[in-house]
Amino acid sequence: MRDPVTGLLFVLPMLVLFLIFRIFPSLGAAGMSLTNWNIGGEWEFTGLDNYARMLDDPTFWISLKTTLVYVAVYVPMTVLFSLGTALLLNAVVTMRGLWRGMLFLPYVTSFVLAGVIWRWIYEYNGLINGLLAKLDLGPVMFLERSEIVLPALALVSAWKGFGYSMLILLAGLKAIPGSYLEAARVDGASAWQRFRSIVLPLLKPALFFVLIIETISGFQVFDTIYVMTGGGPARASYTLIYAIYDKGFRGFEFGYAAAFGMVLFAIILIVSLIQRRLLGRENT
Repeated sequence: MRDPVTGLLFVLPMLVLFLIFRIFPSLGAAGMSLTNWNIGGEWEFTGLDNYARMLDDPTFWISLKTTLVYVAVYVPMTVLFSLGTALLLNAVVTMRGLWRGMLFLPYVTSFVLAGVIWRWIYEYNGLINGLLAKLDLGPVMFLERSEIVLPALALVSAWKGFGYSMLILLAGLKAIPGSYLEAARVDGASAWQRFRSIVLPLLKPALFFVLIIETISGFQVFDTIYVMTGGGPARASYTLIYAIYDKGFRGFEFGYAAAFGMVLFAIILIVSLIQRRLLGRENT
């Protein structure tokens, strides 16, 4: 018979850390969002005034729209990158570990370093525009044009973060019995038919996990924007997380910034529940 106390003791250290660094700060932020909290630590209970103010604040609606657009671009891009590289690695026979390490390398690179590198790549005299010049094509101002700055930033974040999701999907591919694919191959199924009818259904649990973590990552984007655009141009990359930083650490309106954070938390929770509902509980 299993002893629940023993199991609890094993998870207790992580549970304590989770409470200290996740649950308690979240509860504190929820309480702070109901106050007018200043940098000196003085506060005044204001109820739902911060939320009412937020609804009349154009900055909130701009940041919300920007965040949703960014997530809509970033998540499919990252999932496709991760799935494509996982399929390629799964088919590689020689030097698989080397390729896996090279593709995973961007993930362990800091966002600041990645932002600096890609800022140079996107610059007027950077790598991409240098290649375009050789083709007699005009320079593209990736970070100065409002209509393309979000896809440009999403590409950087996808390049930086797809390695982790790639490994998750690769593990899912390794768990698929080879006999299933071999039987389908013998029956004359094409590569696409094998992928659609066997690989994709059996990979759904891993895909669901990847979709959830990448969606959360997309909503929480900050480092890339802070390093590369600072929310510009003309607030075209001004996301909710950047608005929280702006209101809290520039405007010192910590209660108002916490209200932004609570709205972001609610949005992430709702989107995650919708994804779970659409993909089905059996895939988790």
